[in-house]
Parts: sequence; C-alpha cells; structure tokens
Amino acid sequence: MNAIGIIPARYNSSRFPGKPLVDILGKPMIQWVYERARRAKYLNQVIVATDDHRIHNAVSNFGGDVVMTSPHAANGTERVAEIAQNLDASLIVNIQGDEPVIDPAIIDQLVTLMNDNPEAPVGTLVKRIESYEDLNNSNIPKVVVNNDWYALYFSRSVIPFFRDEIHQTQRIKNSNYYQHIGLYIYRRDFLIKLVKLPISKLEQIEQLEQLRILENGYKIKVALTESNSIGVDTPEDIDRVVNYLTGRTN
Repeated sequence: MNAIGIIPARYNSSRFPGKPLVDILGKPMIQWVYERARRAKYLNQVIVATDDHRIHNAVSNFGGDVVMTSPHAANGTERVAEIAQNLDASLIVNIQGDEPVIDPAIIDQLVTLMNDNPEAPVGTLVKRIESYEDLNNSNIPKVVVNNDWYALYFSRSVIPFFRDEIHQTQRIKNSNYYQHIGLYIYRRDFLIKLVKLPISKLEQIEQLEQLRILENGYKIKVALTESNSIGVDTPEDIDRVVNYLTGRTN
C-alpha cells in the first residue's frame, strides 16, 4: 500500500514556543524528525504540515517537502487530514514533530500492522511501563487492550486498577501496563471522516484525541514496541536529546 508520513508542526506551543526550530547540534528539531522519518522503508513520501512561514522556510532550506495549512486547524490531526485529502495514498502516518530521535523502524512497524489488519481503520503503538514514576505520571497516557490487541480505553489514570494490590511496585511486576506511543497510522478515508466528527465527551474529560475514535464505535489496532524515544515538551528536554545523540549518559 502507498503510505505517506505527515509531520504536523506549529510554532506557538504554549510550553515551548518555537519548538520545531530549536537548534539541536546545528540543525532545527524539525529537520531531525524529517530526516529520521525519511529513513523508514515503507513510506513513499514525508511531508511537513505547518501554518507558520518560519517553519515552512526552514524545511525548504534543508530540502524537505512542506505544505502550508490553514491557521484554523484545531490540532495536528486536523492539519494532517487537510493535506491527506489531496493525496493519492492509502495510509497516512501522523508523525509527531517533537520526536527528534524517532526510530524509523516503528514507522515501518505501523505500516506492516495495517497491511496485516485490513479491517482496522487506525493503528498505534504501545510500550510496557516498567517504572512507578511512569505509571503514575498523568502526562503518560495508559492503554488497556483486548485479547485481539484492539484498544479498550486510553487514560491518564492508572489502568487497569488493581483492587486487591497494596503496593504499586508489585502491580508493575504482576501485570502488563502499557503506555501509549503518540504515533498513529490511518486509512486515508477514515482520517478525513474522523476530523469531521464532533469532539467527544471522553475526549474532553481526558484531553486525549484518540478517545473520539473509540467513543464513536471505531476500533484502534495496537502493536507492542520496545523502541524508546524522547519527546520534547519543554526546553529542558533538549539536553536529554543531545545526550542521546552524542552518546553521553549525564
């Protein structure tokens, strides 16, 4: 199937304004994301979607494909869908613009997941939670899945809740807790339909867009990955990225 990766990038981040253009070892962060996504074997094309001319110019300067989108897009998903409706592609991968060390292999894993599950409208990835801190971090969405590895629910709370367990450290050892990796693959036609659906109640409560899919009765296919990544949410996260890229541990 023809798969295209789209990287939504906006300048006015509330916690980190100008984040896509922050310098990391001599290159803007959006370039790191773009170049790593381009290494995915199963993507036919990678496009940056932005409503900001500064980001557009930066991508053009390093030779990347970039498209201007409406400034009225409510979120990255709408920005991706705006471009997708004009593309001849079966699958659209929504790649976060703040993942400068994203592993190209997980993008290929998603494309394979959708090829192997033609009935699934959406696919995403999860990773095992192995620390108490991550389990109780509301900024790390948790996921529970059914026996066929379709998502049952996403939450910022600890799910599942162990009613009979006293120590949370034992919960991690005795059960499979999963954190959601914010990377999605959509069938193009479904993505265009999705952004036309109204914001759902659960989505508003949890502030998790993917709940709109489940609340409207659609399925999300899930696959497990062991790949680590470093999302950049604050300026302090840049040091972690630089340490990773240079091989430093402190």
